[in-house]
Amino acid sequence: MTDVENKKVIIAGTGKSGIGSAVLLEKNGALPLLYDSNENTDIDAVKKQISEKLGYDTKAQIVTGKFPEDITKDAELAVLSPGVPTDADFVLYMKEKDIHIWGEVELAYNFAAGRVIAITGTNGKTTTTSLVGQIMQEYYDDVYIVGNIGNPYTEAAPLMNGDTVSVAEISSFQLETIENFHPQVSAILNITPDHLNRHHTMENYVAAKENITLNQTKDDYCVLNYENDYTRDFGTRCPAKVIYFSSARRLDDGIYYEDDYIYLAKDGKSTRLLNVRTDMNLVGICNIENVMAAIGISMNAGVPMENILSTIKRFVAVEHRIEYVATKNGVVYYNDSKATNTDAAIQGIKAMDRPTILIGGGYDKGSEYDDWINCFDGKVKKLVLIGQTREKIANCAVKCGFPKGDIVFADSFEKALDICVKSAKSGDAVLLSPACASWGMFPNYEVRGKQFKEYVNNLKE
Repeated sequence: MTDVENKKVIIAGTGKSGIGSAVLLEKNGALPLLYDSNENTDIDAVKKQISEKLGYDTKAQIVTGKFPEDITKDAELAVLSPGVPTDADFVLYMKEKDIHIWGEVELAYNFAAGRVIAITGTNGKTTTTSLVGQIMQEYYDDVYIVGNIGNPYTEAAPLMNGDTVSVAEISSFQLETIENFHPQVSAILNITPDHLNRHHTMENYVAAKENITLNQTKDDYCVLNYENDYTRDFGTRCPAKVIYFSSARRLDDGIYYEDDYIYLAKDGKSTRLLNVRTDMNLVGICNIENVMAAIGISMNAGVPMENILSTIKRFVAVEHRIEYVATKNGVVYYNDSKATNTDAAIQGIKAMDRPTILIGGGYDKGSEYDDWINCFDGKVKKLVLIGQTREKIANCAVKCGFPKGDIVFADSFEKALDICVKSAKSGDAVLLSPACASWGMFPNYEVRGKQFKEYVNNLKE
């Protein structure tokens, strides 16, 4: 359905994705109508953003508040921003009216060109996408890094041609509405419980992740984590050629980590690629897995191994993901604000090699915290809790044997940081790794991480 000229298209959402979709559609002759349930949405500001990107005054209409059913008249297509659930009442109503439902990624793909690399997973997506993107940019001439990483796919789509390589970070929300999206190389880094408030069941969440291979064939490649039960199982029925990576065992075919080295194995013969201590700037087993995934993706996207390894050796951590901030008065501060679920936060703890004061808590996505608490393994000396989930986490911690006297509640983020500074001694680490989303206290995890870094950098020696 790429012929949208003079056709009304409903766009759900007025954020980055919604605006990107409106611009792409209007450039292709469509008549966009944006809907946002928030009646306080600044309509003029949204129109201004669309017009600035178009270079002329937009024809787009914007409707806010309660969904007016009459706007579906004459509409054949609706595009959902990632934050809009596919089972929202107004979306179900549009489906009843036989309106075709796409997501922003599906829309962009249908107007884009060139080869696509797509990366998903509960954790590690942004780091892996950034690393693969840098590898591609240093080898190919025309590369776009798009998707859930913060650069709308729809904005880049009109600029692409047959020689373009797109590296796309794709979330489960974006994968729910896939139809034609067809990456030549895909990756599912891992799958652990997350976003169950949106997907309702683990089965639905897993199915959304697996959608990344929906249109792949044996001419394509899919990189999978052998040490994750879901992805290892999926490898047995994946439609693409599977390349496994493992952080826990030697593989006969694939990429694996053993005794500080990453190896590439083929037919049982192994080649040593790099030393994770001396050849990488990233820390933690999670980042070793990200690097192995990036190697598997890049080598099957046509990049020579020497180029891949050269980029890896120069690559530095993604902001907000186990990011070293500063050492003040002998205390090392790490910003892991992107750890918005327990599995990501587990990786943050695993990367610590000293007594740690941990800031946790935030918005409740329906997660359970036992696995996170149980991985503290004597490293966490004090647990400072904030936000909606603080009592739930505290109760879980006590149940798991964490000392009640080492749990502190803070009524604000700044008070939590004050507590950390007063409690920390030279040789300790302070780690912001909340295991929860930021909503309720912050608009997003980036703002949370930036406030943490600002506070730390302003500390006096």
